[in-house]
Amino acid sequence: MDWTFEEFRTELDTLNPAVRKKAIEIANDLIEKEGLSQDLAIKKAIVMAEEWFYDLEG
Repeated sequence: MDWTFEEFRTELDTLNPAVRKKAIEIANDLIEKEGLSQDLAIKKAIVMAEEWFYDLEG
């Protein structure tokens, strides 16, 4: 199931659009495969997506 994470809108709105999209993808994956709560998944996913983005940028 894909989540939109509406309750995390403030945290997500401050992100670069590419990072936001990646964070949602990662969070969905964390919820599905690791059974994390939405709250924990989105917080962890934001960090992971920012790291992903910075690795892309060099």
